[in-house]
Amino acid sequence: MTDHDRDESAEYGADAERVVVRDRRRIDPVTGEVRVPAGGPSADGAPAGAGPAADTLPENGVDVATAELAAQVAERTADLQRVSAEYANYRRRVDRDRETVLVGARVQFVSELLTVLDDLERAEAHGDLNGPFKAVADKIVAVVQKLGLESFGAEGELFDPSVHEAVQHETSDAAGPVVPVLSSVLRRGYRITDRVLRPAMVTVVDQPEPTAGQATAEPGENPA
Repeated sequence: MTDHDRDESAEYGADAERVVVRDRRRIDPVTGEVRVPAGGPSADGAPAGAGPAADTLPENGVDVATAELAAQVAERTADLQRVSAEYANYRRRVDRDRETVLVGARVQFVSELLTVLDDLERAEAHGDLNGPFKAVADKIVAVVQKLGLESFGAEGELFDPSVHEAVQHETSDAAGPVVPVLSSVLRRGYRITDRVLRPAMVTVVDQPEPTAGQATAEPGENPA
């Protein structure tokens, strides 16, 4: 090879791409050991170049994070309990108001029929309630009973001024304590639940107070 050829070869070789040969065999042909790839996990499973606690929080940091999460959970739980209690109170208030409105509507409707019930009762007492007229009367009574109407006032009941209207009071000459009882009912009383639509018009007589072994007639509830 001439000097000219050597110079030309050196000129082209300087600009040519360098060829790099990499040995990717996992087994080292010289030592026979398994090669560990660069940046891969080491023999104990830890990433190459990673320190013993490079990506872990210190122990006090974990405790602070846990305390913050517990505080947030407690706050959310308290909010949920407060909202649940407010909703329960709202539902009870709505149900109570709805029931009050329904009872008021029933009272207003049934109050208009009390005089009709009085006429039916007088017709039955005189024996005039029979045939188709009795069938209609039974239906009217069934409707008002379904709406919650209850009648009260019967002979022998103890007198209660909150539900009885006394038009006559007969005293007794009996010795010892006496109690007023109903001697007769001139007009039946009516109520729906705890609301008195009309007190019973009655006459009252004093009777000796019963002893412990005697039964006393208590105010009862008769069908309309």
